[in-house]
Amino acid sequence: MRKSLFTLLLFALIALFPNGAMAENIAQGVRVIVIDAGHGGPKFPGASYKSVYEKDLNLQIALKLGALIEKHLPQIKVVYTRKTDKQFSESLTKDLQARADIANKASGDLFISIHTNAAQSRSARGVETLIMGETPLEKNANERALYDNNQEELIDMSNEKTAAIVRAYIQNLQFTYGEYSEAMARLVQKHYVKSGRHNRGVKRQPLKVLYATDMPGILTEIGFLSNDEERAYMTSEKGQAAIAQALFNAVKDYTEFVQGTLLVEGDAIYEQADPEETEGKSGQTVAQAETFYAVQLIASTKPVSLKDRQFKSYRGKVEQYTTSGRFKYKYCVGRFTDRKQAEKKLAEVKKEFKDAFIVRCEGTRIVP
Repeated sequence: MRKSLFTLLLFALIALFPNGAMAENIAQGVRVIVIDAGHGGPKFPGASYKSVYEKDLNLQIALKLGALIEKHLPQIKVVYTRKTDKQFSESLTKDLQARADIANKASGDLFISIHTNAAQSRSARGVETLIMGETPLEKNANERALYDNNQEELIDMSNEKTAAIVRAYIQNLQFTYGEYSEAMARLVQKHYVKSGRHNRGVKRQPLKVLYATDMPGILTEIGFLSNDEERAYMTSEKGQAAIAQALFNAVKDYTEFVQGTLLVEGDAIYEQADPEETEGKSGQTVAQAETFYAVQLIASTKPVSLKDRQFKSYRGKVEQYTTSGRFKYKYCVGRFTDRKQAEKKLAEVKKEFKDAFIVRCEGTRIVP
C-alpha cells in the first residue's frame, strides 16, 4: 500500500513539474536558501551512537550555518525547515514531503539538507554530498554505508513504473537544476577538504526529499557518528564551527558562481546598442542576430586568451561571449540551432569540464 501511494505521489509530481524541476529562472540569483536539518522528533531521530543523535547534530549545524549566512550575506533570506526537535508526520515519506513543501512555498533558490552518517564499520569516515540521481550501489560494506543509512529515504526503484518516472525526471533535471546542484555539491566537498576532512566525494542517489524540492538541492553527510574520532569532532564546538564555516564558504562561492552564469541579469542584460551599428546605410534596422545554443566551459571577470591552457583540449576552439555582471566574459564551444545537438556536445565536454552547461546565445551575447 505504501509503495503504491508513493507511486501515485510521483505521478502527481511529474504532472505538476513536467520539465523535471520546472526550472523557473534560477539565474535571477540566490535570494532564498532553505536549510533542512535532517530527521527530528521522537520517531525519526536518525543515526545514533553512544547517546549522540543525528537529529541533534543536524540541527546544531543547520542553525550555525544559517547564522553565518544571515550575518555575512544579509541580502539572502534564510528559511529553516525546523529550528527545534520536531517531526512533521508519523510517516517518513510525508515528513520528507513536508520539508520539501516548506522549501517550495518559500520559493527557495537553493536547498541544503544536513545529515550525519553511520556504518557498521567503525573505521568508515569522511564527508560526502549527494545530489539527485541514480548510480549502482557500492560493492563493499564500507562504501555501502551511505545506502544502508539512507535506505528509507530513497525512492523505491524496484517498482518499474516509479523507476521509469524518476529516470525521466533525472534526465530532464540534468538540463534544469542538475548543473547547479552538482556545482554546489562540488563546492561543499572542496571546502570540507580545505578544512582537513576526508573526501568521500559527490554522489548521486534517488532521494525523496531532493526529488520533491523545486530548486537546486544537495544533501550533505557531515561525518560518521560510528567513528570515535569523527563523533568527537562533530560534537565539539570547534568541529561544529568548522563544518558550518565550510558549508558557508561553499554557499558564498555558489552565489558568486550563479551570479557569474546569469542568463537573466536584471534590466541590464541588453546593453543599448550604438545606432550606427544597428542601422544600415538605408536607415533600416539590421535584423536581430541569429539565436543558437553553445556549451559554456568557464566564466571570468577578465578576458582570457582563447589559447589559454585551462581550456584543455578546447584550446583555440572556444569563443568568447559577454553578459553584464561581475563575471562578464563567458567561454563556450559549439554553435547549435537545435538543443538536442547541444546536449550531445555537453556530454562530450563534461568529460573535461564537469560543471559545463548549455547556454543560449545571440550574436556575441548570452541571452535568456
